[in-house]
Amino acid sequence: MTLQLGDVQTTALIPVAIKANETLRKKPRVRDEVAVSIIKKLGIDTGPLDKFMSHEGVIARTIMLDRFVSDFVKKNPDCVIVNIAAGFDNRFSRIDNGSVSWFDLDLPDSIAVRKEVFSERDRVTMIEGNALEDSWCASVAKEIKKKKAPVLFIAEGLFMYLTLSEIGVLLKVLKDNFKGGTLIAEQNNPLMVKHQDMHDTVKATNAEFKSGTWSGLEIAELCEGIRFIEEHSLNEEMKKYSFGGWLFAKLLPKMNDRLAVFEW
Repeated sequence: MTLQLGDVQTTALIPVAIKANETLRKKPRVRDEVAVSIIKKLGIDTGPLDKFMSHEGVIARTIMLDRFVSDFVKKNPDCVIVNIAAGFDNRFSRIDNGSVSWFDLDLPDSIAVRKEVFSERDRVTMIEGNALEDSWCASVAKEIKKKKAPVLFIAEGLFMYLTLSEIGVLLKVLKDNFKGGTLIAEQNNPLMVKHQDMHDTVKATNAEFKSGTWSGLEIAELCEGIRFIEEHSLNEEMKKYSFGGWLFAKLLPKMNDRLAVFEW
């Protein structure tokens, strides 16, 4: 099939390529057979999309997010989860407990391709929509009301492609449409925005980093009522697996992306 994706949406090919290649290793840290089939089906050359630092970062991010989401599901087994800017993510298959309700939200071009490579699954709904608008919120709110369950929003690989103003709009959409919730969001830093031409895989796309922060507190300040809970650098996981990852964490402790948790 022919891919027709926008510049930012194209970056979703980076993690799926990395997870596919990781799955094919003798001792994979992350297994994603769907990612393998997606790469084959789309005929993607993974070379430009899978470089060492991005590979280790994506794997660390996947492990850390899987752990957080799994813990949330264990505490709230009947919860609702919304994967914002889902791309080709397949986290549902790794954390599903048989009762969670899952929504994959993305722009129309991404959902169109996603529907080509993902079969329909019980309790998984794909939604076309712009996360900065509230048109997608009604179906999620209906499910939350029906289940009387907590909701978790995931924003993986998204905030860096939004301006701080746009992130504020997204937070307001969440706060205005959902009485309470938890958000775990990936952030990068201002230096990465300044030197994005040095990023080993994103530089192979036409996407542009638009914002970065040094602390999740800066994000919480963008919308009244949003509380910053905690954040963790990808270095915490990445340094466990290779000398290069350990050295990066040692020499540039603040340069890696972080996962920050917010509540309202």
